[in-house]
Amino acid sequence: MRESSGDRIFNIINITVLTLIGLVTLFPLYYVFVVSFATPQEFVEKNGFILFPTEWTLAAYKYLLNTSAFIKSIGVSTFLATVGTALSLVVTAGMAFGLSRKRLRGRKMMLMLILFTILFHPGIIPQYVLVRDLGLINSIWSLILPVLTSGWYIILMKSFFDSIPIELEEAAKMDGCNDLGVFFRIVLPLSLPAMVAFGLFYAVAYWNTFFNAILYINDFDKVPLQVVLRNMLIDSDTSTGGAAAVEMVSDQQIPTQTIKMAAVVLSTLPILLVYPFLQKHFSKGVMLGSIKE
Repeated sequence: MRESSGDRIFNIINITVLTLIGLVTLFPLYYVFVVSFATPQEFVEKNGFILFPTEWTLAAYKYLLNTSAFIKSIGVSTFLATVGTALSLVVTAGMAFGLSRKRLRGRKMMLMLILFTILFHPGIIPQYVLVRDLGLINSIWSLILPVLTSGWYIILMKSFFDSIPIELEEAAKMDGCNDLGVFFRIVLPLSLPAMVAFGLFYAVAYWNTFFNAILYINDFDKVPLQVVLRNMLIDSDTSTGGAAAVEMVSDQQIPTQTIKMAAVVLSTLPILLVYPFLQKHFSKGVMLGSIKE
């Protein structure tokens, strides 16, 4: 089919508008990246507006990686993203597998209770009282156990398990597998796309832990990366991370703005590096439950 003049005009306008939107969206990310590598002299001379540094430097990154508060926060966030994600996947997949078995007693009642948690949230104060009574205040586990699983993810993963033919389970049991054997040897290998997709969702959520850390963590050595980054971005005088940035300016003449941008880059880089390796499975996993083969 030949394109009409109206179709060509529409395509040109559409491509132009989408290109402009893409540039507007990507420019803040690009600006953060280039400023983090700018030299102090160029940053001061250009009043902070740098499109492309004439000289690149790693001074801000070297400083951050030599700051104990920043390094400790990276360790906390890494622990949350690895241990928290692993535990969340085990709990979510195990519960979803059990609910996908129609012979489970009380299955409908459990599904209704899970749906209730999606529709209604207890609020901050009851959740804080629960964490306090469990003795988790100022513990790293207060950032994992209250958000260990998600009712929405359980329902989605259950729908994926429902699409696995029951004949596979029956054949495995004829070969001597029990329910745990069916789960680990049959169901989980077939559910790799779903596990990768939910694993990435959980990892991003744990890596970006912020609000719960402010509520439950009092020791600055136990706060995750996002809290340190927030302190640096909002007020360089209100926290250890911010005070370190000010000290750096006075000692080595590195602008606090450059250090803040480097911190933003370091906080987003791990997730950006992990995603390309999971993209193949992730693209399949996000479609789970929508199409049955």
